[in-house]
Amino acid sequence: MNTQTEKEIIKEEKELIAEVKKEEKLIAKLLKDVRALVVIALILVVGIAGAAWYFIGASNEVKIDNSSIVASSIDLAPSVGGKLTAVYVNEGDTIAANMVVALVGNELVKSKINGLVIMAREDIGKSIAPGETVVSMIDPADLRVVGRLAEDKGLNNVSVGQRATFTVDAFGGRVFNGIVDEVSPTSRAGDVVFSISDKRQEQEFNIKVRYDASAYPELKNGMSAKLTIYKN
Repeated sequence: MNTQTEKEIIKEEKELIAEVKKEEKLIAKLLKDVRALVVIALILVVGIAGAAWYFIGASNEVKIDNSSIVASSIDLAPSVGGKLTAVYVNEGDTIAANMVVALVGNELVKSKINGLVIMAREDIGKSIAPGETVVSMIDPADLRVVGRLAEDKGLNNVSVGQRATFTVDAFGGRVFNGIVDEVSPTSRAGDVVFSISDKRQEQEFNIKVRYDASAYPELKNGMSAKLTIYKN
């Protein structure tokens, strides 16, 4: 084999090697592009699935951010008017049934049930009219989460017995459990919301959720809360 032939063979081999390397680069780039497309596809699938899950979840929930923990106030008052001579309890006191809470004139004002004092008059010496409150109390067992729900924000999807959860501002993201106890049959008296979007007035309704007060003794009257009610 002459020198010229050897050079040609070496040249052809180099060209072949260059072509192979070129093909390898193209294949590597193609594989990289395919992997990128797979990653993008997976991200899209996860995103769509997440959005669908959120939409399905949101469509099964009614949110009520404007809520608070309250119990009906029990007002203690004299049947006959007179001077407020003494008040024997303070706000925050736990009292028993038939306990004397105040003296108005010659009348002893007594509690009717066990409960928690949420207001006690301090203006000793003032004249008190018959039926005028001197002490207010609540029964802690009657505490409810009460939410204010506008008529067009899912009111028709809320009914007694539905499962509910709520958070309380004082306890961050901790979730408490409850059950819808009452849906007000009439709107809140005097509470009308003005809707800018269509320039009309909306009525708000009370939604009450009961919970096991003995399981959550840390929840207090007047705490702010946020409700979530589950349709199913």
